[in-house]
Amino acid sequence: MTTTTRSLTELHSQVQHFYAHQMHHLDNRRFEEYAATFTEDGVFQHSPGAEPARGRAAIVRELVEFHKKFDGDPVRRRHWFNQIALEPQADGTVRSTVYALVVTVRPGGKPEINPSCTVHDVLVVDGDHIRLKSRLVTHDQVF
Repeated sequence: MTTTTRSLTELHSQVQHFYAHQMHHLDNRRFEEYAATFTEDGVFQHSPGAEPARGRAAIVRELVEFHKKFDGDPVRRRHWFNQIALEPQADGTVRSTVYALVVTVRPGGKPEINPSCTVHDVLVVDGDHIRLKSRLVTHDQVF
């Protein structure tokens, strides 16, 4: 796949926009909307040692279960994506590698970064529409 600098710049902007909306869904616990950013058979693995969730319904279940540990805790979590590196693939997908920080804060507290991660995505780009085919999150504290 031949990619010009201009088209890669446009793709980068499009992916950045996609990630912004996707993380807003996640941080606001709109898990159905977050899962809808994946392909129907999308794969999501976000915790070390956990089995990947396959398909949108499984992704929603995984996120609901994961976030139960915050029930009764007035924590706010914000996912910050940066250093987005895109690699268009011959099959038309795009590999994306992103540095991610999850910032947590509680009322009256100071923001804490927990965890620091690298996100490995395979994106399906169809015109102005992007869907995630797969996401693997690796945590920096796990060597």
